[in-house]
Amino acid sequence: MFDYYTDPESFKSANGYDIDGIWYPRVTKIVSIKSKPALYRFYGEAENFNAGQAISQQSAKEGTLIHETVEAILLGQKPVIEAAVEPAIRAFLEFLDTRNMQVTPELVEKRVANHDHRYAGTVDALALIDGKFGVLDIKTSQAIYRDYNLQTAAYVEALKNNFQNLQTRWILRIDQVQTCNLCGAIKRTKGGREKIKIQWNNAVMKQCPHEWSDIKGDIELQEFPYWQNDFEAFLGAKKLWEWENEFWLKKIGYL
Repeated sequence: MFDYYTDPESFKSANGYDIDGIWYPRVTKIVSIKSKPALYRFYGEAENFNAGQAISQQSAKEGTLIHETVEAILLGQKPVIEAAVEPAIRAFLEFLDTRNMQVTPELVEKRVANHDHRYAGTVDALALIDGKFGVLDIKTSQAIYRDYNLQTAAYVEALKNNFQNLQTRWILRIDQVQTCNLCGAIKRTKGGREKIKIQWNNAVMKQCPHEWSDIKGDIELQEFPYWQNDFEAFLGAKKLWEWENEFWLKKIGYL
């Protein structure tokens, strides 16, 4: 880690938050210590590392644009919807119209800290969905990965004492794709990279010339009510992250 940080302040800024004069490592940084097979596969398929980096950075920009637009909507604002992400945002607006979901603006992008276990994070929203109150985490990935359960479990643990009616957690995935009108294959273009998803043993899909639909939003909501085991796994990741960053954590007095 020595090559990434020039001094303790740069480490602190990159990896955590100062809250009331106390520094806490960020949940997302802690979770990043876990291996990510899908990410490794992505880089393995890229032309080279630099090409993979360029795609990843552009993809992150597009994801951030979706995330910021959705956040503004949840705050009761009427943001300008950029053409690049309009299908995803339109699908999200339709989702709001059809699901029994309520969000209080004061509980959007809420900073939380766990003083006992010494970490902090920013929760996308606390929401009431179909009569249940819980943590809502918004993702713009192509799938819902198990890593997200570590992140949301950490949020629930940090919030449970302040919100006695906190019951559950959800991942809301917001994306945009095209569908082949001939075979049903799915094409996802993000970061300038086209990825076609077909059933691995489907000969028809593999040989199809593909006629793609217009880009449409893709919404997926999954609930994960049982969080305790995931929190134990998060603490394991935190221990490993602390081991990996021991030099800087001792420098700043965290360890």
